[in-house]
Amino acid sequence: MSSPEKNNFSAERLARIDKIIQQYVDSGWINGAIGLVAKNGQIVYYKGIGFDKEKNQAIKKDAIFRIASQTKAITSVAVMQLFEEGEILLDDAISKYIPAFRKPVVLDKFNKADSSYTTLPAKREITIRDLLTHTSGIGYAQIGTPTMTAIYAKAGVVGGIGLPAGMKLSENILKLAKLPLAHQPGEKWTYGLNTDVLGYLVEVVSGMNLDMYFQKNIFGPLGMKDTYFYLPKEKQSRLTMLYTEDSTQHIVKSPEMVQVNGNFYRDYPNVPGGSFYSGGGGLVSTAYDYAIFMQMLLNGGDYNGKHILSKASLRIMTTNQIGALTSGWGEGNKFGLGFELVTASNYGKTYVSMDTFSWGGMFASSYWIDPKEKIVGQFVLQMLPTSHGDINEKFKVQVYQALE
Repeated sequence: MSSPEKNNFSAERLARIDKIIQQYVDSGWINGAIGLVAKNGQIVYYKGIGFDKEKNQAIKKDAIFRIASQTKAITSVAVMQLFEEGEILLDDAISKYIPAFRKPVVLDKFNKADSSYTTLPAKREITIRDLLTHTSGIGYAQIGTPTMTAIYAKAGVVGGIGLPAGMKLSENILKLAKLPLAHQPGEKWTYGLNTDVLGYLVEVVSGMNLDMYFQKNIFGPLGMKDTYFYLPKEKQSRLTMLYTEDSTQHIVKSPEMVQVNGNFYRDYPNVPGGSFYSGGGGLVSTAYDYAIFMQMLLNGGDYNGKHILSKASLRIMTTNQIGALTSGWGEGNKFGLGFELVTASNYGKTYVSMDTFSWGGMFASSYWIDPKEKIVGQFVLQMLPTSHGDINEKFKVQVYQALE
């Protein structure tokens, strides 16, 4: 930890974060949270606040949490590494590497009664860039639109987390490849299993499974010691409990089999023999480990003498790649390659600086990287669903109001 004052923060105003988190805990809306903020590569705030009732102890700041879609940024970096090595080009058709995607079709008519459908030929092939920007037309299993969820369910395509031991990423992606797209490639922004497809692309091109690739090319070099798809036995006790809420919007412990956004096993990172490496949502990590990854991005691809990615690749990743389309769930939001962006179209609607890039995870975690102020921030909840996710934005506001 560094002194906040040495990095232009007021320690007194940063303490407002503690107060707000404690208010949510005392109200029974969350069990607790972990927050980490670094500026200029120096940690100025790093705390766990709240109580882990299941372990009968205060929440530890190094608790391991399900990062869900925060995995997407890591997979996107892996894809860009392969791009830099000359193995792929961003505008290559994905079918060049995964032939099952050749000659895609687009949904025409859908019958709710039996989930049958008709299709039209796609105007063009899906590219790697389409997948990185979520403009391919691929939707999400279990958490997508009712139509695409039904089509995927009938075909046995799953979202990628909480699965029984023995399932493989390749099986899921090859089933997905045969199904219709929600729209023509490049014509809309649709959040979907795009990054799971990219995870399989990494496997095909590198000749390694995604777990091995991440460990060799990202986690190992960066010194990320607590980031995994499946936790080693000695670290399983550090996995945080997942919570949900009752009819009064107060927290209750999630059951072992979670029936929100499809059925999945709550403690899936502790499954022995797990073999499904979801590039779109399968990892667990700590706030500190993920901050190392974010700091590498903020540094232009380098961290502690290790070169992970070039500045040129990061420039592309953090530049609007979807033109006039809108991404995510905010008016005017834009998307790069793996990240949502703050650009002129949405600057002023958020508290962070221009060119900030960010995303989050299904279990109510969020992160952002602010190149102007040299800030990385991570806020961790473990809840699904939650009616009190506004605390993520309040955390962000409290960070910036403390800047001097």
